[in-house]
Amino acid sequence: MELFLASDHAAFAAKEQLKSQLSKKGLVVRDLGPQSDGRCDYPNFAIKLARKIQANSQALGVLLCGSGVGVSMAANRFAGVRAALCRTTEEAVLAKEHNNANVLCLGGRVSASEEIMQMVEAWLQAEFQGERHTVRVALFDQLGEK
Repeated sequence: MELFLASDHAAFAAKEQLKSQLSKKGLVVRDLGPQSDGRCDYPNFAIKLARKIQANSQALGVLLCGSGVGVSMAANRFAGVRAALCRTTEEAVLAKEHNNANVLCLGGRVSASEEIMQMVEAWLQAEFQGERHTVRVALFDQLGEK
C-alpha cells in the first residue's frame, strides 16, 4: 500500500509529526509537501494527492489543513477520490468501513497531534465492509464521471 501525505502551512507541523510517527511504525510514507511552513495554498497539495490516488486505486492519502474542510472539498472534485473529513476516531473508522474512504482529511488546528495519529491508525486498520455499502460507493464513483 502506498500512503501519501500532504498539507498546507497551517498543518505542516502536524504532517511532519504524523510522517515521523508512521515511519517509526514501518509504514512507507510519501510526502507530497509542502517542505516548509511558509504560506502556501492547500488546493495545490490536495490536487497532487488526489492525482496520486487516481493513478493507483490501492493507494491511500491523508490530507491536512487548518480545519480539514478545504482539502476535503478540493480532493472530492476528483473522480475515484473519496475524501472524508473526520474529527473523531469513530468517524475515521466508519469512513473506511461504510464509504471506503481512500483519503482521510484532518484539521491540524482543530485536532491535537495524538488525536490525529489515533484517527489515522484506526482508519488504516479499518476495512471496507462491502455488502450494502458497495452500491453506495459505486454511486459516488459515478458522480465523479459526470
